[in-house]
Amino acid sequence: MPPQQPARFADVADVTARLSAAGYLPDAQIATTVFLADRLGKPLLVEGPAGVGKTELAKALATATSSDLIRLQCYEGLDEARALYEWNYKKQLLRIQASQNSADGGDWGDLHDDVFGEEFLLSRPLLTAIRRTEPTVLLIDETDKADVEVEGLLLEVLSDFQVTIPEIGTIVATRRPMVVLTSNATRELSEALKRRCLYLALDYPSAEREREIVLSRVPELAPALAEQLVRTVRALRAMELKKSPSISETLDWAQTLLALGMDTLGTDEVRQTLGVVLKHGSDQTRAAAELRLN
Repeated sequence: MPPQQPARFADVADVTARLSAAGYLPDAQIATTVFLADRLGKPLLVEGPAGVGKTELAKALATATSSDLIRLQCYEGLDEARALYEWNYKKQLLRIQASQNSADGGDWGDLHDDVFGEEFLLSRPLLTAIRRTEPTVLLIDETDKADVEVEGLLLEVLSDFQVTIPEIGTIVATRRPMVVLTSNATRELSEALKRRCLYLALDYPSAEREREIVLSRVPELAPALAEQLVRTVRALRAMELKKSPSISETLDWAQTLLALGMDTLGTDEVRQTLGVVLKHGSDQTRAAAELRLN
C-alpha cells in the first residue's frame, strides 16, 4: 500500500474556507464529508442528478489543495486501454521493422525489452494519476456510464493504488491522489465499489443557498435580481422537463442579465433569454405555457 499522505485540510472549517475561496460554497454536509475523505484516505463518491455541481466540487478541491486535476471521463464502451494504459503499437512495429532491416537483425530478447519499455507506453488517466509525485485530484466522472467491467478495474486500482503492467512490473503510488467519483445515478454502482468510498448525495441547493452562490460568483448582480432569478429557476426545475437548469446555467443566466443590462426578470426578459437555461424546444414550450410567457 502507498503511504498515507499528510492531511490536506486541518478541519471542517478549513474545508469550508478553502473551497469557498475556490468559488465553491459547501454546506456543512459537503465540508464534513470532504474532510473525512481526506483524513481517512478514502475515495469520495458523489451522486446526484446532472447539474448539481458534482464535477465542480472535484475542480474546486484541486484548486483548494493546489493540486493538478486528472480526469477520467466514463462512457459506454470505455475499456482498460483507455482508462489505464496501452502500448503504442505503431511505434513498436516501426522499431521492430527497423531492427529487422539492420545489419545484425538484433536479438529478440533485447528487442522485446526495448519495445515494451517506457518509450512505447501510453499512460491513460488512472496510471497517470498513480505515477504522479505532485499533489493530484483524480476525477472519475460519470462512473455510472461505464460498463460493469470497468468497476472491477476501479476496485483493483482504488484498493491498493497500484497497477501491474506484465512487461514492466508493478507500479505503486508514492503519493496517493485524492479521488472523486461522480455518478448521475442512472444505474446502481456495485456494493463493492461503494464500500471503498465515502458517499455524498448532492441535490439542487436551497433557494437561499443558490442565491448565495449566484452573488458570490456574479457579485455585480443586484441582490433583488438574484432573488428573482433563483425563484424563476426553481419554478423551472419544478416542471417536468427533459433537462432541468443546472447551477452553472443559473450562473450563465445571471451573466446574461448583466450583459444585456437588465435590472428585472419579468415576462419579457424571461422570454428573450430562456434559451440560456433550457436547451430543448419542448422544454421551452412547456415553460412558456406554465409561466404564461405567450
